[in-house]
Amino acid sequence: MIKPHGSDTLNPLFVYDSSEHEELLHEAENLPSLIINSAAAGNAVMLGAGYFNPLTGYMNLADALSVAETMKTTDGLFWPTPVLCRSDDVEAIRDKKRIALRDPNVEEHPIMAVMDVEAIEEMSDAEMNLIAEKVYGTTDSEHPGVNTFMNDGRFIISGSIQVLSFSYFQSEFPDTFRTAVEIRNDIKERGWKKVVAFQTRNPMHLAHEELCHMAMDRLGCDGLVIHMLLGKLKPGDIPAPVRDAAIRKMVELYFKPNSAMVTGYGFDMLYAGPREAVLHAVFRQNMGATHFIIGRDHAGVGDYYGAFDAQTIFDDMVPAGALEIEIFRADHTAYSKKLDKVVMMRDAPDHSKEDFVLLSGTKVREMLGNGIAPPKEFSRPEVAQILMDYYQSIN
Repeated sequence: MIKPHGSDTLNPLFVYDSSEHEELLHEAENLPSLIINSAAAGNAVMLGAGYFNPLTGYMNLADALSVAETMKTTDGLFWPTPVLCRSDDVEAIRDKKRIALRDPNVEEHPIMAVMDVEAIEEMSDAEMNLIAEKVYGTTDSEHPGVNTFMNDGRFIISGSIQVLSFSYFQSEFPDTFRTAVEIRNDIKERGWKKVVAFQTRNPMHLAHEELCHMAMDRLGCDGLVIHMLLGKLKPGDIPAPVRDAAIRKMVELYFKPNSAMVTGYGFDMLYAGPREAVLHAVFRQNMGATHFIIGRDHAGVGDYYGAFDAQTIFDDMVPAGALEIEIFRADHTAYSKKLDKVVMMRDAPDHSKEDFVLLSGTKVREMLGNGIAPPKEFSRPEVAQILMDYYQSIN
C-alpha cells in the first residue's frame, strides 16, 4: 500500500486508548480553555483522523509564512497550506503552557483536544496579506476563503495536540465520515492495490459518474473512493446529507459491487483552488489512494483561478518526489450528442459547444426547484429525484 506523506506509518493524533482518553478529558476540564473557530476545529479533526500526517499539531507563524511562500515548513516538510489555530481573544490562555480546545460547532462547546502551547504570536497586516495572496492567489475580501481567513483572528496559537473528538461528524454522518486510518484499513480488507480518489462538495451528475469510470478504466484501478467534504460550505451549496443520499443512490445503481466506497471527511472548504488541490492530494495519499482525480477549476470559486491551474501547479510548484500519489488530469466532461455518450471535451476535438449537453448550475437548480428533472444525458433520474425533493422542500 502507498506510504503516508512524510512518514513510513500513519500517525493519527486522535487518542484511541480509552483509559488515556478518559484521563485527558478529565484533565482538560480543569485546564484553561479556548473556544476555537471552525477552521481550527476542522484542522483538529483532520489531524486526529490522520489526514494531515505527519503534522503533530498547529503551525507557528514562521511555518505558516514558509508554507505560504515555499510550500515547505521551516524544517523542509512539503506542505501546501498553513494549518493554524487562530483567535482574536487569547487573554484566558496567555502564558499558559497546556490548554483545552473547545468545539465551536457543537452545543455547549465540548472539549476537542488538549494542546501543549509552543507560542502565541500576533500576525501583522502585511503577514496576513502575504499568506492570503500566496495561498488564495488574491486578497479580495469577496473571495469566500479570503474572507474567512482575514476574519479568523490575528493571534496564532501553535503547538502539538492530542485529539479527543471528531466534532459532529461521527454523530451526524455515522455511515459516511471515515478517518484516514479507517479508509486505509477498508482498502486493505477489500484487497484493492490501485485506488483512485474523487473529491466532491456537490452531488454527482452523470458526467462526474462517467469521469470516475473513465479514471478507473484508464488507470486500471481496483477501486474508487468517493470522498465528500462534510464541513462548512458557502451559502447556496447543497447540504451534506442530501449530497450523501444522492451519491449513495448513484453508486448503488451504477457501480459494480465492491468497486466504489462512499466516504466523507470533516473539514471546511477553503476555496483555495490550486493550493487546495495539492492539500487534497496530500491527504488522499494519507488515506491510501494511489491516484487522485483533478478536474477543471478544482476547489475553485468564481473566476479567481484558471481552468487548469489546479493541475499545472503539480508541474510548476510540487517538487519531484514530494508526493507519491499520482494525479489523473481530467478535462470538462459532458454528454456528446454526436457519440451518444459522456466524453472529456479534449477527447472530442471535432465537436463544437452545441454538440454537448451543457447546463449551468443556475439552470439545473432552477429546474430542480420547479420539479423538472434535468435530461437523462445530464443526470441519473434517481439522483435527480433526490435533488428535486430537496429543492422543493426549501422553496
